Amino acid sequence: MLSHFWGLMTHPDEEWNSIRKHPPGIVRLYLGQIIWLAALPAVCTFYGTTKTGWSLPGSEHVVRLTESSAMMMAGLAWLAILIGVGVMGTFVQWMSETFGSKPSLAQSIAFSCYTAFPLFLAGLCGLAPSIWLTIVAGTIGASWSAYLLYSGLPVFMNIPKEQGFVYASSVLCIGLVVLVSLMITTVILWSLGAGPEYVQVL
Repeated sequence: MLSHFWGLMTHPDEEWNSIRKHPPGIVRLYLGQIIWLAALPAVCTFYGTTKTGWSLPGSEHVVRLTESSAMMMAGLAWLAILIGVGVMGTFVQWMSETFGSKPSLAQSIAFSCYTAFPLFLAGLCGLAPSIWLTIVAGTIGASWSAYLLYSGLPVFMNIPKEQGFVYASSVLCIGLVVLVSLMITTVILWSLGAGPEYVQVL
């Protein structure tokens, strides 16, 4: 993963072609890469919300989550990321024939995984919960992922850049729909008792 990502920064066209020609199997991709990358933001946020804590504006008190509620939320977030990557890969493959490309499901999931790598890294900011740090890290991660999506999809799918732009825009719209769906699911789960439990430290 790290070698591929470094290659995407230094010589992206060659690296995308390499990923397309030699994609790992779906099981190997998940067990070897995605489950660990998905755990990065979940584990960091669990630590940050239970050990570091945060202060509300205008208050000197530190707020933390109980370990039980934070563990449940981190586990659900980890599962949501795993499912989200698979769903995005499935949509990438489903839309591919419209644009004259026929990647395998493993290739499509690999593309989704590598495109989302900056967002996984942004999860490191969970170690020190802060709304401003989250906004900055999230903006950088989302922008970086969008760049990889728009620049890499035409090369990865071997289609003209004009078609690649429309294809990438469609993938981005699907990603936003998936994000909204996850937010709605989160609200439902919180209403069923899986929400946060706060601890205020003097």
